[in-house]
Amino acid sequence: MNREQLLRQFQDANSRDVEAALLREQLDESALVALLSDAAAPYLEALARRAQTTTLQRFGRTIQLYAPLYLSNECVNRCTYCGFSQELAIPRRTLSVDAVRTEAEHLHAEGFRHLLLVAGESPRAVSLEYLESIARALRPRFDSLAIEVGTFNLTGYQRLVAAGIDGLTLYQETYQTDAYRRVHLAGPKHDYARRLKAVEQGALAGFRSLGIGALLGLAPWQLEAYALAQHGRELGLKYWRSRIAVSFPRIRENAGGRLATHPVSDRALVQMICVMRLALPDAELVLSTREPATLRDHLMGIGITRMSAGSRTNPGGYTEDCAAGEQFAIEDTRSASEVARVLLTRGFEPVWKDFDRSFLAPSCASEVA
Repeated sequence: MNREQLLRQFQDANSRDVEAALLREQLDESALVALLSDAAAPYLEALARRAQTTTLQRFGRTIQLYAPLYLSNECVNRCTYCGFSQELAIPRRTLSVDAVRTEAEHLHAEGFRHLLLVAGESPRAVSLEYLESIARALRPRFDSLAIEVGTFNLTGYQRLVAAGIDGLTLYQETYQTDAYRRVHLAGPKHDYARRLKAVEQGALAGFRSLGIGALLGLAPWQLEAYALAQHGRELGLKYWRSRIAVSFPRIRENAGGRLATHPVSDRALVQMICVMRLALPDAELVLSTREPATLRDHLMGIGITRMSAGSRTNPGGYTEDCAAGEQFAIEDTRSASEVARVLLTRGFEPVWKDFDRSFLAPSCASEVA
């Protein structure tokens, strides 16, 4: 289905289509379109109830907490929406292994056992060897390490899995190829197909978790939501050994100064998250500190199952009075313990650890056999 056809279907959807879609156990393409359409807006409460029921059935009353740890803000890409973009005159820094360990120990003391290692795309500063060293340094203290960095080929990802990194997060940013070209001006990220393929290379390499998402605000949100749901379904069917995680970042203030050309309202964001829960019932749905505290609190358990907390978005941001530039401004400034307390008061269990590396080791029985 091309974009023009899809836009027409969004426009043509009516209340009967929405009501029929809400009754479906599984969403086909027509039901997905109906629930993402403007016609579904008056049914947001019913949609949220269905999403909440599905979330509780699949995940119970638990929310996993994780922290991003920024390794470097050096980058060779020119992306118009990013505070790390190559042409920006910001203070640049790549943390040493010892500095990363210091940042990680701070997060460990706060309770975190899941880390997302984040960096700009700089083959010189953030090489495979560098990431392998970081993984070896942190693996004894943390149960899960994921990366959100530049792309690598299959062999590179296999090396990172062997080093102890078990999750890959790689946002396509926008699934609309014309918008993609407009905002990715230069660098490896300019290649749309290469980036899309990298997620599959990560699945083949053996990452147990694959994180995808669109940076909301670069293109019409309904188009992005539809493409994101389809991408998640394709990955889930083809690479069923990996868990799919879907994130919903909206563009925030950054050093590049670019704001959303297609703003996404709170209501649209909630609609998108609820529909994604019904389209991908077993996927982790992730919400970062880009979003304000009140909205994050309301989305606990409705569809969201994983949240960052107490985040900093610049290298050295947790333990130093660091001048290195941040990727974007966060909205929820609460500490990790404050977020955990809110979860408890709302009847949810904050989960600091839900995975153990021993799960990946061969069983005794298989070794004997």
